[in-house]
Amino acid sequence: MSALTELQSAVADAATSLGPSVVAVGRGAGIVVGPDRVLTNAHNLTDPEVVPVRFADGRRADGTLAAADVDGDLAVVTVTTGGAPVAPFADEGPQLGQAVIAFGAPRSGSSRVTVGFVSAVERSFRGPRDRRIHGAVEHTAPLGRGSSGGPIVDVQGRVVGIDTHRRGDGFYLALPSSPVLAARIDALGRGEAPVRRRLGVAVATSEVALRLRAAVGLPPRDGVLIRDIDEDGPGAAAGLRVGDLLVAGDGQDLDGPEALLRLLDEAGHGAIVLTVLRGADEVTITVTD
Repeated sequence: MSALTELQSAVADAATSLGPSVVAVGRGAGIVVGPDRVLTNAHNLTDPEVVPVRFADGRRADGTLAAADVDGDLAVVTVTTGGAPVAPFADEGPQLGQAVIAFGAPRSGSSRVTVGFVSAVERSFRGPRDRRIHGAVEHTAPLGRGSSGGPIVDVQGRVVGIDTHRRGDGFYLALPSSPVLAARIDALGRGEAPVRRRLGVAVATSEVALRLRAAVGLPPRDGVLIRDIDEDGPGAAAGLRVGDLLVAGDGQDLDGPEALLRLLDEAGHGAIVLTVLRGADEVTITVTD
């Protein structure tokens, strides 16, 4: 059997086995991840109380939001899935160069199914609230509008990623399967939305910080400049002030807002030790929840 014939057979088998698990949900696509549970992108939902879902067999039902991770661009919807099967997930995402099969939402009849290859890994993109999401894979399987939230699968028919959005001409990004992703989906299905760590500060970019420091005669230094602060937030409680320049956290350089967000995500609910430039003086501030 030729490689092309094998690929053709894999696509046909995946369309038959996984197609009934793929749904149209809100403004995009989704996939059945458990009894009465559908996974999609958070940006596909406009009304958490009424989420329209259309199944591959043509059935329509209104669901409600179980929980959303807006900064991670994931949401789980509670809806009567009936006989729609639960999709099997792989334990890990696809590798560079791996063939993947992408499913679009079933708009009329069966889902759209296309084939492509993983063109890059460890990509990042901005979520609905502009927070950068890391670790995405890029692939070339063509997708129409309204396909975000749908799955990409391997030739064994296992879900290896959840599409997020188009990137340039002919490239698409997906969140790869992993034990971490599976745990996030399970938690959302239980109605548990993640609580992101915050400092309670508004910050400026490193470019703005450099310009403002130069304007008042201070030496250049990369960092995250605090331009406003929530007086009831953990940053203010720890002693941070407007005008402080955050240059390091837990020993890691902070060269911009994205580095600060990564630090907050990695720190969880433990103490964070910040190195701060206050004018020309360097001070150490410990922030707790």
